[in-house]
Amino acid sequence: MTSPHDGGGDEGSATEPEPPACARCGVRADGPPPTWTLSVENDVRLHYCERCSRENLRAIEGRLDSQWW
Repeated sequence: MTSPHDGGGDEGSATEPEPPACARCGVRADGPPPTWTLSVENDVRLHYCERCSRENLRAIEGRLDSQWW
């Protein structure tokens, strides 16, 4: 008997992505972090936890053009 999938690839096995880690302090999120900040710097996605985002809010705002605030 043959199976409907004769290929030998890993198409059926989905690997779970690693939980995001804060780029500043390294803490890991248990699930999707809705209160975290996402930054794209040099085409790299960086996540910042809520605590680090709050502590560095002035620095984050300082990098924005004045039209954004």
